[in-house]
Amino acid sequence: MSDTSASLRRQTATATARVLGRGLLMFAVTLIVVTALWQVLLWVFHVNPYVGKGPQDIWSHLVSGPEAAANRDVLFGRLWVTLGHSVIGFAAGLVIALLAAMLFQLNRGVEHALMPLAMLLRSVPLVAMAPVITLVFGRDLWSVAVIGGIVVLFPALVNIVFGLRSASPQMLDLIHVYGGSSFTALRKVALPSSLPAFFAAVRISIPGAITGALLAEWLATSDGIGGGIGPAIAQSKFPGVWASVVLVTAAALILYNLMQVVEDTALTRMGMHPMKNV
Repeated sequence: MSDTSASLRRQTATATARVLGRGLLMFAVTLIVVTALWQVLLWVFHVNPYVGKGPQDIWSHLVSGPEAAANRDVLFGRLWVTLGHSVIGFAAGLVIALLAAMLFQLNRGVEHALMPLAMLLRSVPLVAMAPVITLVFGRDLWSVAVIGGIVVLFPALVNIVFGLRSASPQMLDLIHVYGGSSFTALRKVALPSSLPAFFAAVRISIPGAITGALLAEWLATSDGIGGGIGPAIAQSKFPGVWASVVLVTAAALILYNLMQVVEDTALTRMGMHPMKNV
């Protein structure tokens, strides 16, 4: 028995290392492809160098130029504000999506009542709703939470609901045969079975939360990267504009791929990853 357990542990460790290495490799490839595509598009469309800045220009603006230290202080300070706002919207949207999906699983009547509201929030352009949200909740973190939460809510809700309903009908029937309640079936079967879909919802929500934070900063709080891009464009500070976009994009890619690595590692250890035995 001990030899079998040790063998299983070794297999799990090997599979974990494999998916971890694959995730890190894909992250590096993504960064290279995005950087190359950025430079190629500037060349293909003959963007005026005064407006369009390439990787070398941003490197000079943030690293090697005479004012690089001051530029980094300003832009990274704004980036941390944006990431903080993203966390607020991400948490608000994901928690509400998870709770709503669990309610939908327990009571289909609740789903029939609330899903049209979620569809409405998804169909109305957020730019049109943002001024109303700002009037109701003010120009502070409440607006950030509402705007970011709306961006995150619908895709996360759809993914989690799909995951909960992918549970094995035989396992659910077994719970009910032994006298278990619907909540027990949800806790023992549906939630564990929904982990791949939940991780997918988390990954999708990361860039959505950053987008919501940028929108909230642009229309409500006027701070962070979203609040700084508008004045920079008006003042023709194009290196700062491009550097802001690069920092936000890099942060989204890093967080997305980091969550992908966490997902691969967790699902592999639980024996739920499709590539575990590859």
